Amino acid sequence: MDVRVKRVYAPRAPDDGFRILVDRIWPRGVSKADAALDLWLKDVAPSTELRQWFAHDPERMAEFTARYTAELDANPAATELRTLAADHDRITLVYSAKDERHNQAVVLADYLVGTASA
Repeated sequence: MDVRVKRVYAPRAPDDGFRILVDRIWPRGVSKADAALDLWLKDVAPSTELRQWFAHDPERMAEFTARYTAELDANPAATELRTLAADHDRITLVYSAKDERHNQAVVLADYLVGTASA
């Protein structure tokens, strides 16, 4: 399973594969054409409460990962995402956060790879 993560503000690349926006809220200043998405799967994003608590604080990343993983385990959208990942050679999880290391797409990519090997 080839899962990548990429900011929505970066241009689409030919090797992105199937592009999925994994934010609950549409990114500011990006048109649907510029986003060049294949799917917006907002239900796989962290809950509003978790997202607001995390606030992309690097010191909260470990706890955010644990809480978000628990949400994913109970989320039917995560099952849909696993199916999409299995159906495509490569998927790119697209997100809008400024921090490229501390965001839900990074956790979600690790989650997908981990559940595929489990």
